[in-house]
Amino acid sequence: MTIDPAERARLIVAHDGAHAFDAVVPPIVQTSLFTFPSMADMVETYAGRKSRPVYSRVGNPTVSAFEEKMAALEQTDDAIGFPSGMAAISGAILAFIKPGDRIVCVRHVYPDAYRLFEGLLKGWDVSTVYVDGGDPDAIAAVLPGAKLLYLESPNSWMMEAHDVGTLAALARRHGVMTMIDNSWATPVFQQPATLGVDLVIHSASKYIGGHSDVVAGVVAGRHELVDHIRRTICPYIGAKLAPFEAWLLLRGLRTLPERVRAHEASALTLARHLVAHPLVTAVHHPGLANRLPPGLLGTTGLFSFEAHESLDIPVFCDALKLFKIGVSWGGHESLVVPALVTRVQAAGPNSAVDFGVPERMVRLHVGLEGTNALWSDLTAAFETAKR
Repeated sequence: MTIDPAERARLIVAHDGAHAFDAVVPPIVQTSLFTFPSMADMVETYAGRKSRPVYSRVGNPTVSAFEEKMAALEQTDDAIGFPSGMAAISGAILAFIKPGDRIVCVRHVYPDAYRLFEGLLKGWDVSTVYVDGGDPDAIAAVLPGAKLLYLESPNSWMMEAHDVGTLAALARRHGVMTMIDNSWATPVFQQPATLGVDLVIHSASKYIGGHSDVVAGVVAGRHELVDHIRRTICPYIGAKLAPFEAWLLLRGLRTLPERVRAHEASALTLARHLVAHPLVTAVHHPGLANRLPPGLLGTTGLFSFEAHESLDIPVFCDALKLFKIGVSWGGHESLVVPALVTRVQAAGPNSAVDFGVPERMVRLHVGLEGTNALWSDLTAAFETAKR
């Protein structure tokens, strides 16, 4: 029997095996270390002939339960949790990149990933070239000799959605590793490993957690790749996910399929309303296209629009009541942030200028407050901020 992808996700997040004391949720194993029943058992474990928890910096049962769920959702062999999305991005990249390597990256990538490439990695003699992910020929032209193709689809400002399977096949043809930030689509709407991508990265702080009460990340992929990260990076930079955060993420996963459907419906309705608004010159939302790229099964709550010059953007943001001013997304709350913020951010390269985000862009994350109430909030703010 063929199972619908959404039903498959619901089964994974809602069903567990047995837990201690017949609990219906896994326990929080809040311990720094695990002892051994005998010296022989300790020797067997350290020699790699026996697998069991040793120290929570490198392995914890609650964290492992979250990692297993994420691997199942992404249809990969393995997954590893991190204390933030940026820790997941940097951990995955640092495990495979060395000085002198070249990265091919899609344009309009997450600003802090961009700052990693243009700051720390450039200082280590790692170069990065940015290419339109919607142009496979342009990607193919720069792949020869590259070490990594870094994808983000849809990306988190321009919301450009790419044919991930085609780009992964191009990279494979040239012997180039692929990684993708899948935070926007979630594993409910996109499973990049099934499209040929080597490693799938999430800022689990976003839709995976879903309640804006945890900061975390995760990388999923083939066992040999994830195990390489686990052995070569995580023990030495201390990038471990704590058991309580893992427990919060497991709680968030229970409602992920239902939450992203609600975000999708409300955001798409608001995006269509904004297309017709006289103070909006463009709306960037993948769902407004005639069709989604192959492998992208739905949309979520993050999109952006470009404001007409007669709209005072700071006044607009301040006038909003339900949309809070904040840079993150993926939680229950609606958020607004203008591109102006990225232009004045002190840390790292000036990303808004360097990778072409329009100056009058405003990004919205549509939460769960209700579509009609959110549209009323937007229309009132437009009226207040009209010059």
